[in-house]
Formats: sequence, C-alpha cells, structure tokens
Amino acid sequence: MYHLKQKSKIPLHIQLFEALKQDILENYQVDDKLPSIRKIATTYNLSKNTVENAYSQLVAEGYIDSIAKSGYVVIENNYINFSRNYTYENTPSNKEDDIHFDFFPARLEKKSFPLKIWKRIFNKEVNDTVDMGGYSNRQGELNLREQIAKYLNESRAVKCSASQIVMGNGFISSMSLLCMILKKHKHLAMEDPGYHVARRTFENHNFKIDKIPVDSNGINISKVQTSKAKLLYITASHQYPTGVAIPISNRIKLLEWADKNSAYIIEDDYDSELSYINRPIPSLQGLDKNERVIYTGTFSKALSPALRVSYLVLPKVLLDIYKKEFFYYDSGVCLMIQKTLKEFMKQGHWDRHLRKIRTLNKKKHNLMKKLLEDKLKTSMKIVSHGGGLSIQIQPTKPLDFDKLKIKAKENKIKIYFAKERCGGSYQAVMMGFGGIEEKNLEKAVIAFSKIWFEAMSD
Repeated sequence: MYHLKQKSKIPLHIQLFEALKQDILENYQVDDKLPSIRKIATTYNLSKNTVENAYSQLVAEGYIDSIAKSGYVVIENNYINFSRNYTYENTPSNKEDDIHFDFFPARLEKKSFPLKIWKRIFNKEVNDTVDMGGYSNRQGELNLREQIAKYLNESRAVKCSASQIVMGNGFISSMSLLCMILKKHKHLAMEDPGYHVARRTFENHNFKIDKIPVDSNGINISKVQTSKAKLLYITASHQYPTGVAIPISNRIKLLEWADKNSAYIIEDDYDSELSYINRPIPSLQGLDKNERVIYTGTFSKALSPALRVSYLVLPKVLLDIYKKEFFYYDSGVCLMIQKTLKEFMKQGHWDRHLRKIRTLNKKKHNLMKKLLEDKLKTSMKIVSHGGGLSIQIQPTKPLDFDKLKIKAKENKIKIYFAKERCGGSYQAVMMGFGGIEEKNLEKAVIAFSKIWFEAMSD
C-alpha cells in the first residue's frame, strides 16, 4: 500500500510517482507489469488524471514503458541507489565565527560596503530595458568601461580609452586571459618576494619565471636588464609585500628596457587608492610612450572582493590579438553587477566612497600602528606601513614562528606570514586591519601581543 496524504503540500501525482518509483526499484523486475491506471485510481480513490500524470512521469524518467495491449511494464533503468549503504558523517565546523580575531591582510570591513546606495542603483538599473535573453558584451559593458577609463585617466594618469579595457571576473581571471594572449612569451621575470597568486597563475600556464630580488627602490633594475625574459610583472607603486615604491629614475629605466628588448611590463596597481601618508603615486603606464605596459587593476581592495570585478588595459597590439584569437572569451562579470557599478561610478558614488574608505582605513592604520608600538614596544619593528590594508612587523628579538602559529590557533587568532604568502627569504607578520572594526582593534592587538610574547625565546 502506498501512503498518500490528501492534505499535503506535495501534489498527489508527485506523491504517487515517488511511491511507485520506490516500489519499482525495490520490488519489481524488468518486464514486470504495473497495475492498470484504473486499478490504482480505484484503490486509492484518485482521479484518472492524477494517476496518468504519475505514470507519465515514470515513462519520462525511464522507469516504465507503455506496451500496446499489455499496459505499463518495468524497463531496464540501470539505477543504483548509492545512498543505501552509506552513512553521512558530520564534518567538524570550521566557521569564521569560531575565530576571535582575523588579521587577514587584504580584506575590508563588512560595514564599509555602501549597501543602501548599491541596492537603490541595482533596483533602478535592473528593469525591463535589460536584455536577459541575450549575451552581454564579452569585453565588458561599454558604458562601464567608459567610466573606468575616465577614472583611470583622472586618478591614476593611465592613458587609455574604453576600447582598450577588458573586464575580468577577478584578478586570476584577468591574469589567465593575459597568459593566453602572451602565449608566445613564456619567459617572465617578477619580484622576489612577490605576489604569490600572480606567480602561481603564471606557473599554471607553464611560464618560466625569473625571480628578481627587491631592495629599498623596488625591483633590482640591473637584474632585470640581464634577464632574458620578455615579460616583467611588477607592483610598481606599492610593492607586494614590502611596500616600497619604484622611484621615477628606475621607472624610466624599466620603460627603456622594455622598449629596447620589445618586452612587456605587467603593472599590477592592486591597492593604489589606499595611500595614507603620501599622495598616490601615478601609474607606470602613464609614463609609457611606446605601449610596452599592460595595466591591471580590480575593485577588490577599495570596494568589494565579493563583486569579482577586474580589468586589463591592453596596448593596441595585444588588443588586436585579443580580438582576433580570444573574441569568444567572456569577461565572466555578471551583467547586473556591471550595470550597477557603471551607474555607481557615473553618479559620483565611487569617488565619494574612495574618500570615505581611505579616511576609515587611515584611522585604523594609524590606530593599529600606535597599538603595535604600545603593546609590543621594542620587541618588534615596523617594516611596511602607510598604505594598503595591513602593517608588517618583524621581531627584534628571537621569535619561534612555529610556536606563534600554534599559540594563534589555540587562541582562535588568524595570522599571516609574508614568507608563506610570497615566497623568498623575506619574513614578516602581516597585521591586517581592514577587516576589523575600529572599536575592536585594541582587543585584537592585546590578544595578539599575548601570544607574541609567549612565542619569544627566553
């Protein structure tokens, strides 16, 4: 007997279908005949239409078939119920809520996102005029690219038009596309230490990588000049992770090297908006007169990493390659996000948001710096500060880094190390402040100072 509930929210024909399906799987053999529609309808006091709908679904899913003058019979379905002998185990919780303080060096405070403005613009932009039945511009919506070009021209001294901008679904998306565009140049030089995500992306695309050391003036120019690489990846305005900037004299030398060797420089301008001591340094691309610089940026550090919006500014030669060979490559950025972001920028909210986020994080940067100096005193030195979303420190006394990691885990504190994230011999603790509310910074640093001193060797 099948147990069918007349008052259930699940329609009767679906209940009957599920009951019959389970009965077939457990009790019927191939070519066994099912009861007639009339018999099922009479037995369970159902309408003929209800039973016909259930049988029709069984036919559609390949459990039974209708045979002339024979009714409905079970057919071969090759179904295996994998769940019968499997017991699901609950995995241990690893929620972020279990962490008391997270010093992640590249995140923003949740409340910093302009949600009310974003929702208002989103609701206005996403209307009947949006063509949800078609494919959007693979290079990115033209109106958004025009706004980005305008911003880059005015704020970063980048020389470009909307036609040179190619949108991407985050940094890795943009870099992966660039790797394909530059597939004939498989030899790359990059900073050491440097951005681990960039390095791994190039490695995954089988690039040979020359690691060039970084000093107080950024990447070592003489090492670049002696490298046989035809590509150079740099974070010129705020080197990751050391924070140094390449002076103008060295920038000119890099451009001369690129021009002389027909090489390309990939300029990752990852957090130029967040400068707290000096004015943001203009882009390297703005100095380029021979189109040897590929400029890349995202909205992750100043607006939201969750939006997954990045962009490339391609020199015209590479733009032609992109259009010829990668015209099929979609940006991957949601159309509704693109339309909302376009209007967000057009109405001036982006500029206002930048001022707000810069002010907020400058206050937190200064407070973090003061707290570190007050709580850790002479046991550490600050080796990088003044921009971005973290301050980097190094111990001035013997410190057991392994013990520090253990103590951090025991006390539910997440900390991050430059060497693990960037490679090379450079080591520092990356004290991220961007994701911690200002009111909680003191508690966070006090908790960190406790495990810091516990990890100090006697």
